[in-house]
Amino acid sequence: MSLHQRARILLSLLMVSSVVVSMSACVDDPDSGRADGDTIKVGVLHSLSGTMAISEVTVRDSELLAIEQVNAAGGVLGKKLEPVVEDGASDWPTFAEKAQKLISEDRVATTFGGWTSASRKAMLPVFERNKQLLWYPVQYEGLESSPYIFYTGATTNQQIVPALDYLKEKGKKTIFLVGSDYVFPRTANKIIKAYAGANGMRVIGEEYTPLGNTEYSTIVNKLGQAKPDIVFNTLNGDSNVAFFKQLRSAGFTADTMPTVSVSVAEEEVAGIGPANVAGHLVAWNYYQTTPGATNDAFVTAYRAKYGADKVTSDPMEAGYNAVKLWAAAANKAGSVEVDAVKKAAAGISLDLPEGKVTIDGENQHVYKTARIGVIQPDGQIKEVWNSGQPIKPDPYLKSYPWAAGLA
Repeated sequence: MSLHQRARILLSLLMVSSVVVSMSACVDDPDSGRADGDTIKVGVLHSLSGTMAISEVTVRDSELLAIEQVNAAGGVLGKKLEPVVEDGASDWPTFAEKAQKLISEDRVATTFGGWTSASRKAMLPVFERNKQLLWYPVQYEGLESSPYIFYTGATTNQQIVPALDYLKEKGKKTIFLVGSDYVFPRTANKIIKAYAGANGMRVIGEEYTPLGNTEYSTIVNKLGQAKPDIVFNTLNGDSNVAFFKQLRSAGFTADTMPTVSVSVAEEEVAGIGPANVAGHLVAWNYYQTTPGATNDAFVTAYRAKYGADKVTSDPMEAGYNAVKLWAAAANKAGSVEVDAVKKAAAGISLDLPEGKVTIDGENQHVYKTARIGVIQPDGQIKEVWNSGQPIKPDPYLKSYPWAAGLA
């Protein structure tokens, strides 16, 4: 072996050794340097392109508004927050890749991001492996609790179960399930079928389409033949535009083929066209029309920043809340260190646009008020029922005997 070859091998070994030491230092002290200097970097990771952009761009916008407001109020630990925005591109491996970049290269103190459960499932091992925090802002199917995720959207007993209770009270007996083909709709529909079987209801159809699908004539024909009392819709992204337009083109209205949706909010209504979806039901925890001075201020601030014609929605509000809750926890802890923030976050309550929101320290979900609404011709949503008070999060449905065996 020549001297030159030996030198190259030695250099390679030194480089590998350096990388291993660097990675070890990151794991041993994952928060080192994350609050150095005059600013604190935070990650904002959503789909800004692809099929989910119709929903996620505005969540990014609401999080940036919250960051701006936190900074105006003195920041976190006396430092300004500096958002680092990345595009998950409606692609789950990209979400994982960008999450790792935010943690390893940008050295963010925390990350706000995701929409679909597929994106969250892709990011979860990244945050757990690096012992860093993700604040996830969208309702989901439950049956999960990670020590490195705070869930500020609804879990199942705060959205899907109250929706089913409402439908049962209204005498709906037969349900047809329509959803996108990934983890949230399939898991949610397992829960719906378990509930139906225990509550005198019957699922008479179940159809799935890929995310981004735009052809629904076959499913619309099946709905016409089945004539369910209610269609339970778990489609996500711009598939909702195609589905509701084709449903209406086939002559079905909210009176003749009523639906309840759990991923159609004000932003999606605007994209679908209010005329195509007016009268249909939605289940969320917040609407732009939710009464209260805090929500009035939120809507006013959002429109001032992004345009007087803009609407607010539940996922946007939950993303906004996530920033406010993390900032409150970090300031209370006097640190952005993960364990300190987690400990300080337990039990924190804030008056937010949807009302009082409290972090459950046991499972890192939040107490939320369930609300059923009817979409109006102007695109706004009129609340027709609410739970009366915030519901304690129960992601594994432990308090529901009919759900035994689902987890």
